[in-house]
Amino acid sequence: MQKSDDEWRGTLTTEQFHVLRKHGTEPPGSSPLNGEKREGTFTCAACGEPLFSSDTKFESGTGWPSFYKPLAETAVATTTDSSLFMTRTEVHCAKCGGHLGHVFPDGPRPTGMRYCMNGIALKFEPDKAD
Repeated sequence: MQKSDDEWRGTLTTEQFHVLRKHGTEPPGSSPLNGEKREGTFTCAACGEPLFSSDTKFESGTGWPSFYKPLAETAVATTTDSSLFMTRTEVHCAKCGGHLGHVFPDGPRPTGMRYCMNGIALKFEPDKAD
């Protein structure tokens, strides 16, 4: 999904644009999604692509919503991020390329991974009531 910065600015808030398109980070503890406990799906705030299930969300204590695996292996992609004088693995939406956060090998079982996501880069869609 290719859009110009001006097109993204037309659909995202200033804060979302900073995180999703300019690889920014929201302040820890600032996202309402940290406390989200309902069943549902976390989608990309830029393009709506389903990214994470509430079944894989856990409390990491980091101040950002964390998951131990994406909804599908093809939902997210990763790149090497060498900013801030360290090497990390950046996670971005595979559909639109939006920066979501980083993944670390210190998560819970069964994967041992911690997808530490910016809440502002996500939207939550609760499961529909039957």
